[in-house]
Amino acid sequence: MRIWGVILKLRTMSAVPALAGLLLTSACSQLPHTEGEKYYLIVPNTKSPYFLQVAAGLDQAARDLQVHVALIGPESYDVAMENSEFQRIAATKPAGMLVSVADAKLMTPSIDAAIAAGVPVITVDSDAESSKRLFFVGTNNYESGQMGGRLLAEKLHGEGNVAVLYTVGQPNLELRLEGYRSVMASHPGMKLVDTADLKGDPTAAFDSAEAILNKPNAKVDAFILLEGQSGQQVAEILRRDNKKKVVIAMDALTPTLDAIESGWITASVTQKPFTMGYFGLRMLADIELNKLPSLTLDFVRDPNSRLPRFVDTGSAMVDQSNLGVYRAASK
Repeated sequence: MRIWGVILKLRTMSAVPALAGLLLTSACSQLPHTEGEKYYLIVPNTKSPYFLQVAAGLDQAARDLQVHVALIGPESYDVAMENSEFQRIAATKPAGMLVSVADAKLMTPSIDAAIAAGVPVITVDSDAESSKRLFFVGTNNYESGQMGGRLLAEKLHGEGNVAVLYTVGQPNLELRLEGYRSVMASHPGMKLVDTADLKGDPTAAFDSAEAILNKPNAKVDAFILLEGQSGQQVAEILRRDNKKKVVIAMDALTPTLDAIESGWITASVTQKPFTMGYFGLRMLADIELNKLPSLTLDFVRDPNSRLPRFVDTGSAMVDQSNLGVYRAASK
């Protein structure tokens, strides 16, 4: 498995392999930050279009602040490699780390060890809530699931069989599913009849959806898609077989917007990945300038804490009625 370090330059962004040594941005600074400040975003898949959007926000904040940043992680979904890369970077004692947690049980001890060693760590996109990370920046995933669930109930008129496709066990996706379940609980006619574990591979959504649709006596009225890249795959199988279903997808990636426009995806719950990277880095950089008395204080329960527990970057719904807004934003 190759590890990629993505150089986030002050004017451009490019990716090159980095098996040893870290590739960082640098610039002469007129701000109170120093050239020695190094910040890292650790993700389970550096090739994911979604994480490249997070990295774009990180890059913009780095330009504003004139600090070094890098995107680090495996080039395909690998939770063990993400954890080992997190540990490797933490050992270099950077100014701060942002991490999207694919496996909370695996990564919590690593996060706690980094905090104990004096390295500020925040989570973005996907949280390890029981860890000692300083705070989480990202979507309220439970509420985003409820948002999707309400639209699902409306489109199904409160009755229908539903299948869900996602990577089982990933914290943010499990919270989204809980949100959907909470809405479905008030609609006894709606039933979750099938679940497919994508195991971090969005291309598996094509075969998974096909298998669900072709099961004997299968009657699936709707699909819930909890991760962004699976929308394109499910839309393609439905288009190929000319089967119209209610499909509530996730994120505003271009293939998803295309499928909404063509009618194969009903709507998608959108997030703000750029904002996660941008705001996350700015908050970490502020902590570097304004040192905390300790990184191991109980920031969650302290009413006078200098830090929030959770920064909600927001979510919304895109469908054919507001598609133009998202098309314009993606240019």
